[in-house]
Amino acid sequence: MARLPSLSADGGLTRYLQEIKQFPMLEPNEEYMLAKSWTEHEDSEAAHRMITSHLRLVAKIAMGYRGYGLPVSDVIAEGNIGLMQAVKKFDPERGFRLATYAMWWIRASIQEYILRSWSLVKMGTTAAQKKLFFNLRRMKGKIQALEDGDLRPEQVEHIATNLGVPEADVISMNRRLSGDASLNAPMRADSEGGEWQDWLVDEAPDQEKMLAKSEESTQRSAMLSDALDKLNERERRIFEARRLEDSPMTLETLSHEFGVSRERIRQIEVRAFEKVQKAVQAQASKQTAERLQASAAQ
Repeated sequence: MARLPSLSADGGLTRYLQEIKQFPMLEPNEEYMLAKSWTEHEDSEAAHRMITSHLRLVAKIAMGYRGYGLPVSDVIAEGNIGLMQAVKKFDPERGFRLATYAMWWIRASIQEYILRSWSLVKMGTTAAQKKLFFNLRRMKGKIQALEDGDLRPEQVEHIATNLGVPEADVISMNRRLSGDASLNAPMRADSEGGEWQDWLVDEAPDQEKMLAKSEESTQRSAMLSDALDKLNERERRIFEARRLEDSPMTLETLSHEFGVSRERIRQIEVRAFEKVQKAVQAQASKQTAERLQASAAQ
């Protein structure tokens, strides 16, 4: 199969978008014949034409996920992987177009990448929390909420009710996605609404809870440190650069550093993540078992 257009993070997005516009859209009958050629004869050229004709669809969907602090080039690359999976599994006999089928695969691939990047170890991530993560900005837009800063109590209630999640989850997720905001900022431009801090309730934990939280944080740091020791030098370098840095390095930059393809870097990153996840979960299970044994002995 011919190579796809390359996408670099350093100023290459405009060039890439112009390049993929050169690939013609497929007519329904033409798409059907190409899909049949792929499914029946594994015609790689047919698959390539179906993929390239839908690269614009991937880019359009990926642009909708620009607000998550990740390189657009990486988001598009993940979407392209989803597109390739869609083409591989597409059945033209079902009667719908490839774009309709591929949209699900593209979004799923992008969202999984975002979740991997935002959460080191996704223990206990519920479907409702994922729904909140990917729908909060849309809901805020509907109620004309401020992009940054805390939501008003009535806005929190509205979003929580519509998405079926606790209000505390809405507040927490909004702060994660918005970043830090000044509590002294006025709620309205005319300053009549007071400051954001006026709406906050004093829910400071007592000293015992603060100590427990501190100990938990220390334990998590120790577990992560031990898990990183399970990685070889290259895996650790890529994992730390992609998952632990405030400004994650791009696949393109790391591919130049190690002299391999971006896809190879992505594969190493995924493998390293799985190793770390498995090691952390094993340590957590061991600690839980030890607590249970200690409780039973008392």
